[in-house]
Amino acid sequence: MGSIVQPVVLEGTFVRLEPLTAAHAAALAAAASGARDTYGFTWVPEGEAEAAAFIATRLGEQAAGRVLPFATVDRRTGRVAGSTRFMNIEYWDWPAGNANQRGRDHPDTVEIGGTWLAAEAQRTPINTEAKLLMLGHAFEVFGVHAVTLKTDARNWRSRNAIERIGARFDGVVRAYQPGRDGTVRDTAWFSLLESEWPAAKLGLAAKLRPA
Repeated sequence: MGSIVQPVVLEGTFVRLEPLTAAHAAALAAAASGARDTYGFTWVPEGEAEAAAFIATRLGEQAAGRVLPFATVDRRTGRVAGSTRFMNIEYWDWPAGNANQRGRDHPDTVEIGGTWLAAEAQRTPINTEAKLLMLGHAFEVFGVHAVTLKTDARNWRSRNAIERIGARFDGVVRAYQPGRDGTVRDTAWFSLLESEWPAAKLGLAAKLRPA
């Protein structure tokens, strides 16, 4: 049996997350062509050639079972507004019959990451609802025990946004990877456990309701 982690459309009121394909290159490049001052800690493709290369890399990782990438579509306009993905998909080895194993085709943990949005889509309900849809899919379809989220430790805007969705700060891993700016990056880690998901789900849904 294959993994339950398969391309899928996740759709809400404000956003549609659709499987990333080569056909998204031009739209992805257009989404990234606006103001780029918020991309200091995040690599975002610039131009259609970089967008096509970005997509090719993600699709190669998807074929290897390492990621599940999405194009983020603004449902109000129908335009691509960015990208996000499930990544670091882990399947743990459990003793036979252990109740914590939901099936060999179900991952135990995933990370939500690689997220970026066009300037005009930032500070809108798009990211909040995208996280609600992805977390719901991770906990309720994949059946994971936890979801992790990571960001450059210096990126307080991203850290605050992650905490607002209900994830808990786990700490900083020093010298974790190359930084976007060429430095050795410290990475802030956050996680949300399956036991914490019901409360976080209510909180995210509340943020999306009209005032």
